[in-house]
Amino acid sequence: MKVLFLGSGTSTGVPVIGCSCDVCRSDNPKNQRLRSSVLVQSATTTVLVDSCPDLRQQALRHRLTAIDAVLYTHEHLDHTAGFDEMRAFCWHRDTRLPLYAGTQCLAQLKRMFAWAFSEQNTYKGYIRPAAQDHGGHPFCVGDIEITPVPVQHAAVETYGYVFRCGASSFGYVPDIKVLPEASAPLLQGLTALAMDALTTREHRTHLTVAECVALMEQLRPQRGYLTHCGHAVDYDTAQTTTPEFITPAYDGLLVEC
Repeated sequence: MKVLFLGSGTSTGVPVIGCSCDVCRSDNPKNQRLRSSVLVQSATTTVLVDSCPDLRQQALRHRLTAIDAVLYTHEHLDHTAGFDEMRAFCWHRDTRLPLYAGTQCLAQLKRMFAWAFSEQNTYKGYIRPAAQDHGGHPFCVGDIEITPVPVQHAAVETYGYVFRCGASSFGYVPDIKVLPEASAPLLQGLTALAMDALTTREHRTHLTVAECVALMEQLRPQRGYLTHCGHAVDYDTAQTTTPEFITPAYDGLLVEC
């Protein structure tokens, strides 16, 4: 598998509007972060995780023209607000676009974009999703096996995902504060794992860099990536202060698992 980080930033993106901190004014392009999303690809299958507000810009930047399915981690706007941009992925499809989410997120998407989920929505100029509630159970998209990983984040039902294809495995958990005991084995010993590292100070609903590193040291992926980072996280500082197997993700990073 290959994993492309379309965006590696938190809900505000980086730079933050109106901010003049060192990271927001940084000349390092790896400190310029669109909202978090990844593209997971095998030789035959392409899966988008979350439709962030920057999806149009990300798709144009990476010449993304087609996906086989979209997955959602949770309902927050920085992960769903680019929903309508996916219409471009439906124009050349004869069938509806497969969409997978948990129960709560799917219900919210149907409230926000009721017209898209209507059976009367047959016009190819609109996004036409084929919604499926995965209910926390494993499923497949093409040749990629996907396992939802329940995590605690704010007050909403939130999932990370583990992707497997052949001997490759990739875990993606962009929003998390607590990893439930029952979920930990699902993330153990993966080829690569990307996890929420929002900030450097204690946060009520997200991991700090230090908390993310400590959790990765328990889970021991072969390679770890910090993502969903805010403007308190400087790329170069994080790169030099984390263990050797961990590195900050950045927009455009391509990882081969």
